[in-house]
Formats: sequence, structure tokens, C-alpha cells
Amino acid sequence: MPQQVPTVTVPDLPEPLPDDVTLLDVREPDEWAAGHAPGAVHIPMGELAERLGDLPADNEVYVVCRSGGRSARVTAYLNANGWDAKNVDGGMQSWAAAGRPMDADSGAPAVI
Repeated sequence: MPQQVPTVTVPDLPEPLPDDVTLLDVREPDEWAAGHAPGAVHIPMGELAERLGDLPADNEVYVVCRSGGRSARVTAYLNANGWDAKNVDGGMQSWAAAGRPMDADSGAPAVI
């Protein structure tokens, strides 16, 4: 059975996010390039262990992926390693459905 992790829903996220919150996107580079939240930190899940130094240790971290599965695993990992992390329920699919702003690397309309 999957481990329960702290979760936040997209409608419950303040807009814009406060300065003491980091939105961590753990999707693959092609997913990130197609559409991501402005200001998010991009560390693909497979690179996280060696890039923990890229995360501010004193910020609350909201972890997002496409739908919430990968980010739930990353949230559990971060919490076990001293961060205050929450999984963004529904991931970027929920972010897009809620009409939150998104950027794409190509300048084309962002897609998830």
C-alpha cells in the first residue's frame, strides 16, 4: 500500500506562491519543456538525490509531476530527509484544469 504523504490541492495553493515556498517539478525534461508553472524549480525525479543542494532547505516545498504519482514518492523522500514537503494532488493536470498560469520553453501555448 502506498505511503500516505502530506498533500495540497491546486485550489488550496496561494496565487502567487509566497517567497518561502518552492514549487518543485519532478517531470522529465520533455514534459517540462511542453508546459510548466512559472517560477517552478525543475529537477527530474531521477536526478533528485544528487541535486538536493538545489532546493532551499528552509522553504516549504510543493512537489508536482503530471498527475501526482511521481511527486508523491518524491514528497515522501524529501520529508524523510528533513524537508517540509507536500504533494500537489492531481499534478500539472490539475494545475492546467484550474487555469493556473503556465509557460512553455518553445514560446508556443503550454500543454500538459
